[in-house]
Amino acid sequence: MAKTLIAFFSRADENFFGGAMRYVKVGNTEIVAGLMKELIDADSFKIEMKDPYSPVYMTCINEAKKDLREGKRPELKSMPESIDEYDTIVLGYPNYWGTMPMAVVSFLENFDFAGKTILPLCTNEGSGIGSSESDIKKYAKGADVKRGLAVTGSYAAASKEDVREWFEKNGLI
Repeated sequence: MAKTLIAFFSRADENFFGGAMRYVKVGNTEIVAGLMKELIDADSFKIEMKDPYSPVYMTCINEAKKDLREGKRPELKSMPESIDEYDTIVLGYPNYWGTMPMAVVSFLENFDFAGKTILPLCTNEGSGIGSSESDIKKYAKGADVKRGLAVTGSYAAASKEDVREWFEKNGLI
């Protein structure tokens, strides 16, 4: 039987929403991951950095930019022992500088994705999915990376129908 894992990186604290800063307790990508769990039977794993970025938005984006430029692989708090039992990985993350956060790269480089399907989901405030689909292909060699879904972060809580349609197109519903 096919099994699905929802692996996601999400950031709470001060975030950017439609032109303004706002503090949130739950990040946009985590909100969408929760909606996914309402739609399909899947396990989930939250990708968390051992040393998280600053809770201050402007400081965070500068830290993320530095990690991207340096090719840094942040250490993660934990990692699944294996992803062998999963056929499909829904990979959720915010758009950081036109791609996924480097913590997601740390996650991807830890596993063999040969024969697996990856569905990328990227939350953003207007910058779309960026180069993250092609970047995932670089770090998850052998995976069948499907067309991703870009969700506007400030509308994350209202994205259930978009996610449902995307899941239907990809055979998860």
